Amino acid sequence: MAMKGCLSVTKYFLFVFNLFFFILGGVLLCFGLWILFDRTSFASMIGSSTPTLKIWSYVLSGVGILTMLLGFLGCLGSLKEIKCLLGFYFAFLLLLFAAQITVGVLAYTQRSSLNLAVGKYVENIIKNYGIFANQTELQEGLDFAQEQMSCCGWFAPEDWMKNQKIYENSSINLYPCSCRNTSYFLPNPNINGTEALPEHRSGFCTAPARDNWPVYKTGCMNSIQTFIINNLICIIGVCIGIALLELFVMTLSMCLCRNLDQNYNKLARYS
Repeated sequence: MAMKGCLSVTKYFLFVFNLFFFILGGVLLCFGLWILFDRTSFASMIGSSTPTLKIWSYVLSGVGILTMLLGFLGCLGSLKEIKCLLGFYFAFLLLLFAAQITVGVLAYTQRSSLNLAVGKYVENIIKNYGIFANQTELQEGLDFAQEQMSCCGWFAPEDWMKNQKIYENSSINLYPCSCRNTSYFLPNPNINGTEALPEHRSGFCTAPARDNWPVYKTGCMNSIQTFIINNLICIIGVCIGIALLELFVMTLSMCLCRNLDQNYNKLARYS
């Protein structure tokens, strides 16, 4: 009697838990599709760049679909006591758990190679910035990152000297507008007249001298590393919390699946 009561509690707990996950997945999917088809409005509302929102829309949609699938398997398998679905549910959670560990290990062991690959990718965007029309979204993403993180280039602002447009127009003293340091444009009582803050937040602006760009002196690589280090405890805490939650739910699903009546097959009614 006590065993049946324990199994009933486990079954309905899994059902309610996965029902919440199914609803959450639906909300994430709808939100991701909303951002995907109305990126312009979101970009103007929250001040983010269009390509950044496009990436997040794909991420939210994918996570929403996976969460809905996981919730569906858990709800139906626990409520109807279908061992097959509970087995798929357990295998899916185990796969997610293994994928998280694999990604974490690879990210740690291959961090130098990953950093080098990202650096080459960003340097290629910088080199071709303003040249090719089909790279507009990548350029907007770079502008957004430099402006929000108060950085310039990948390693240093000198990375922009490799840009073809800046190199070909060296006499004009061009520099990327998204790198501009607003403190250079604040009124200074010791200086008669201050250069006006450029209106453009993307593209190129004109500097008074080639060797004196009014830009941030820190590369974005250092800014990203500083951001990760400052938030490392939160990142590790979230990862550990998700992993423990997955282990807990996997244990419940395995216990429920093993203690169901061995001679009772719920799928028989559908055959």
